Amino acid sequence: MKKIQNIQKTNFFKKIFIQICRFLGYEIIDQSNFKSPTLKKDLNETLSVHGKKSITIPLGQINIKNRINKVKIIVRTCTSELIMDQNKRRIFDEEKNEYTFRSLRSLIKSIKKASLEFKNIKFDLIVTDTNSPKEDIDKIQEILNKSNLENKFKSIDIENFKDKIKPGYSKAKFSNMANFYTSLMIAKKESSDIIYFVEDDYLHSEIAITEMIFAYEKFNTIFSKDLILLPSDYPYLYAKDEATKIYLGEKYHWRLVSESLVTFMTSKKVIEENFNNLEKMGIEWIDPWEKPLHDIYKSNPCLSPVPSLAVHCANINSVFGVSPFIDLKKLWEINKD
Repeated sequence: MKKIQNIQKTNFFKKIFIQICRFLGYEIIDQSNFKSPTLKKDLNETLSVHGKKSITIPLGQINIKNRINKVKIIVRTCTSELIMDQNKRRIFDEEKNEYTFRSLRSLIKSIKKASLEFKNIKFDLIVTDTNSPKEDIDKIQEILNKSNLENKFKSIDIENFKDKIKPGYSKAKFSNMANFYTSLMIAKKESSDIIYFVEDDYLHSEIAITEMIFAYEKFNTIFSKDLILLPSDYPYLYAKDEATKIYLGEKYHWRLVSESLVTFMTSKKVIEENFNNLEKMGIEWIDPWEKPLHDIYKSNPCLSPVPSLAVHCANINSVFGVSPFIDLKKLWEINKD
């Protein structure tokens, strides 16, 4: 009887202690049963709280400074070009439209999963398209309509850019610049905290958007400045002999990088502050085309995930494509329809 009373007394004081900690904003870790009684979660679950705190065991808690409330995702599509200005085939050797469709499906799955985690974030999905045939546009719109997400589709008339983009470029480059310029103008004009610019040949893992949002809030607090996040772990960056730093995100490691392609997540503030430089990418093709982005990385940190959250479906031998240690075949197959 005495033993039972002691257990009951212990449980009573434990409950009071947990309530006090929860009221004061502290979290408790019970290593005996691998749980957090204040969060009411197992330790292998997501412990961070959107817009409030990032929790990493055993490093503790970081109080988030800037909460993300709205995310705009802009996908640039063009199903008429396989690989820009190249005769190479992509991995899996399909026509370009198949990469566009599967990439869009994978992204929608990732947005839906993030919507369940971040119930107070408003997600807007926009597709900007150049030169895709009508049957492909119809398919893209069908995928969008089935998603039940807030979405828009914009078909771009590249004739409107003949006085803006310098002459002499291939049809593929001209189309790419017109599409990027359009997405840049949307990002500048429409309200959002975060903008995610996406090319139509990236297969996303289901957790990609969730991890990127948690990581953005955390790193924005750590660096005390706006930053850029990439979804891919590009192979070519491992060939560069340069120092880097590794940071812990929510479930992934992230490393500091100095270059990227043109699929990236950043804040509206970064777009506004660097608009004149970024606008050059929609007017002329410099070498490399991404140089205005790389210039931003000198003052605003750019990080990529390890391993990759999304895979660039390029040619198998391209150092700009397939990320290491990813089951790309599985990712390809689960986004067939």
